[in-house]
Amino acid sequence: MRFPIFILSLIAILSSSQAKPNIVFFLVDDLGYMDIGAYNPETFYETPNVDRLASSGMRFTDGYAANPVCSPTRYSIMTGKYPSRISATNWFSGKRSGRFNPAPLHSNMPLAEVTLAEALKQAGYQTAFLGKWHLGPTEEFWPEKQGFDVNVGGHNRGSPPGGYFSPYKNPRLKNENPGEYLTDRLAREATDIMQSFHAKGEPFLIYLSFYNVHTPLQAPKKLIEKYQKKAQGIKGNEFGPEEQVWPGGKKRQVRILQKHATYAAMVETMDNAVGKVVDQIKKLGIEKNTVICFTSDNGGLSTSEGSPTSNLPLRGGKGWLYEGGIREPFIISYPSVIKPGSCSQPVISTDFYPTLIDLAGLPPLKKQHLDGISLVPLLTNNKGTINRDSLYWHYPHYSNQGGFPGGAIRSGNFKLVERYETGQVSLYNLKDDPGERTDLAKNMHEQVQLMRSKLHAWYRDVDAKFLSAKGDSGPPWRPKN
Repeated sequence: MRFPIFILSLIAILSSSQAKPNIVFFLVDDLGYMDIGAYNPETFYETPNVDRLASSGMRFTDGYAANPVCSPTRYSIMTGKYPSRISATNWFSGKRSGRFNPAPLHSNMPLAEVTLAEALKQAGYQTAFLGKWHLGPTEEFWPEKQGFDVNVGGHNRGSPPGGYFSPYKNPRLKNENPGEYLTDRLAREATDIMQSFHAKGEPFLIYLSFYNVHTPLQAPKKLIEKYQKKAQGIKGNEFGPEEQVWPGGKKRQVRILQKHATYAAMVETMDNAVGKVVDQIKKLGIEKNTVICFTSDNGGLSTSEGSPTSNLPLRGGKGWLYEGGIREPFIISYPSVIKPGSCSQPVISTDFYPTLIDLAGLPPLKKQHLDGISLVPLLTNNKGTINRDSLYWHYPHYSNQGGFPGGAIRSGNFKLVERYETGQVSLYNLKDDPGERTDLAKNMHEQVQLMRSKLHAWYRDVDAKFLSAKGDSGPPWRPKN
C-alpha cells in the first residue's frame, strides 16, 4: 500500500525522539505583503532574517488575514474561527459610524473558546505570550486566562501606551531599562523564556506578537538616519490618486512609493528581533524540531495615520477589503518535515490552529477550529490539495483608514467585493489583475450570481451582522435571506 507523502511525514514526526515539536509564532502588526524581501525583491526595507526564514520553509503567496484590521484576525488565529461568528469584526472596540451605524461589536475573545494555547497546554506544552494582545478589555480576558503560562506585555491596548521607548506604561512589562526599545526587549525576553522552557525538557509555544510596525512611528535614531540616507536615492511621487472611501469619509490619498525612513527602521528592528529568536533556536540545537510561523494581522498602513508604506501593486491597505488590506506574508518553516518552496493555494489565518495541532500529532478539535483547515498536505507537498472552495471576509464597519463596510469572497482566481451601504458588487480576476482595477461584474453576470449566492449563504452560516439605520438616513442594504 502506498501512503500520501503528508501521512508518511506525520508518521516520521510521531516516531521521532520528541513527538511534539516546539512552536514559535511571529505575528507582526500592520506589516504589508510588499514589505518583505521574500515577497517583494524591490522593497525599500531590509528583511534578511525573515527572508532566510521564508527560504527555509513554505512561503504561501496567497495567504490572507481573516479581517482587514487587527483584533478579528488575532481572534481567528487563536480560535481557528471566522470572527463573524461572535461579531468580533472590528478592532476592540472600534465603533465609528458613517452614513449608517456599524454592526454590533463583541469586544473580547470569550473565555469559553479553547484557544490554540489552551489546546497545546492540555497536551503538555509550556506556553508564553509576548507583545500585543488586544483581545479583551480587562485582565480576565488577557493571555494568562487564555492558556498562556507566561505573559510579557499582553494587555488590552492596541498600540504601545507609552510608545516604543521605555518607560512603556505597560502593566505587563516591568524592570525597564531607560531608553530601551520595545522590540529589542521582547526579543530578549523571548530568548530567555525559550532557554528556560527548553531546560525543562517539554515542548513549548512561544507566541511573539510584535507591536511593530503599528503607530506611533518611532525607531532608534541611527536606524532612521540610515534609511533617510537610503531614501535620498529614490525619486518619484510618494502619493497617488485618492481611494474611493465610504460616503462622508475624508478623502484618502494612497502611498505609492516606499521610502519612509522611520517605518523602514521599524521593519528592520522587527527583522532583527526575528533573527535573534531564530538564532536562539539554533543555539539550543532544536531547529529541526521547531515549527516557526510568520504572518501579519492585516495589510500595510497606506491610507491613514502617516501612510508610511505602499502595498502596490496591491490595492488599498489596512482597513480595506482589497488585497492590500488582507493579503499577508504567510510563512511556515519546519526543517524536519517541510521542504523549502512556495505554494499558491489560497490560505487564511484560521488555518494556523488546525495546522499546528496536526503537526503536534494531536487530534483535531473540529468544533473549535471549525473554519480552519490543516495545511499539512500543502506543507509536505506544494502540489497537494485541501478541501475548501472559497475564502470569506465580513467587515460591517467604517474603518479608521477610510475602508468601506463590506464583504468579500475569493473562489479560485475570482474575488467579489460587496459594499454594505448600497449592495454594489465588483468582480476581479486576481490572476490577471492582482491590483483589482478592472471590474468584471457587468460582463460576468453568472459568475457574480454564483459567488454572491455563496457569500450570502456564508453570512447565514456565521450569523453575520450588518449596518443599521442612523437618524433619517433610511434603511441600509441587507442581503436577502
